[in-house]
Amino acid sequence: MRKAVYAGLFYPTTVDTLQKVLDECFNSELGPGALPTRPKPNALPVKAVICPHAGYVYSGMAAAWSYKAVAEAPLPDLFILIGPNHRTNESGISVKTFETPLGFVRVDQDFAKVLAGKGNIKINEKIHEPEHSLEVQLPFLQFVLGDRAEKIKILPLLVSDDLDIDKAVNDLKETIKELKRKVTFIVSSDFTHYGPSYGYTPFTDNIKENLAKLDNGAIEFIKEGDVNGFELYIQETGASICGFLPILLLLKIINSKKVFVESYYTSADVTGDYSNSVSYVSMVFR
Repeated sequence: MRKAVYAGLFYPTTVDTLQKVLDECFNSELGPGALPTRPKPNALPVKAVICPHAGYVYSGMAAAWSYKAVAEAPLPDLFILIGPNHRTNESGISVKTFETPLGFVRVDQDFAKVLAGKGNIKINEKIHEPEHSLEVQLPFLQFVLGDRAEKIKILPLLVSDDLDIDKAVNDLKETIKELKRKVTFIVSSDFTHYGPSYGYTPFTDNIKENLAKLDNGAIEFIKEGDVNGFELYIQETGASICGFLPILLLLKIINSKKVFVESYYTSADVTGDYSNSVSYVSMVFR
């Protein structure tokens, strides 16, 4: 069992308070303004979303946009969650059941076994224990799916520098095809981390405008599915997007001509403090 390590830190510990906070994320001015509805008969599947993983008071409103799209789309067989490992340079999947205040989320054991058997993406439980980037996604997923949440299966994958991205892409594609899974990817990433606290201050004037310009440069490459352009942009600008590798992995797996930027703002838009700021983006791939 993988316990809810960040309950009480990134989001509330009690069911009632957590549900209230999640409701507020959807209905706030920075959020979509409404809770999701049930999928319509002609609803298009969601191939993937990119959404942030900070404390809900900061990034929850951006995340709500992604999860509204997920909830209003047909339910896939499997959600593959891909996030950065903030603490070590190790990658790997977990096969443990994840616990949150809203209940349990189970891993697709068959998928995990076949994927790990290909030899590139290994089971690595120890890196999942202290990592927040995937845990904070799960209460949102449970909340928006409601009584359908018990049916969901996930594959939690943390990505770092040790992973051969191209081999991982092939392994994931092959496993999806072999097991005939309908998949939605949830990629967990904050965007630019700006300021002395993050060791990244490429500009000191017109911070709000320059942050938007910097982030939008990366967003455009993602929208176009331009893997090489995105990778080169990060190298040239040093843009501190913590989920750079998970996003790179996603862009190499899926091909979507319908990519929508649902939300963009920064923590400074919440706090009013631009001396240190983190950017949040919600993107939906159909």
